[in-house]
Amino acid sequence: MAWVTTSELVAEMVANVLRVEVEEGDAVAIGDTVVLLESMKMEIPIIAEVAGTVSAIKVSAGDVVQEGDVLVELTNR
Repeated sequence: MAWVTTSELVAEMVANVLRVEVEEGDAVAIGDTVVLLESMKMEIPIIAEVAGTVSAIKVSAGDVVQEGDVLVELTNR
């Protein structure tokens, strides 16, 4: 029996979504940039902290996100 877990990547501050670097179904490794945010003229990469497969993308380029908003969900086994 394989255990499946889901990890959520969240915004750490209010920001604009510049780019989503992945698509649903993509495999990501630890350290991969999945979303690029912009706040106060600074670019903030959102990095995968676990390896897995992108199971859901909750934002699009141009969106404004709030602190704690889920950006991407990863599923890993």
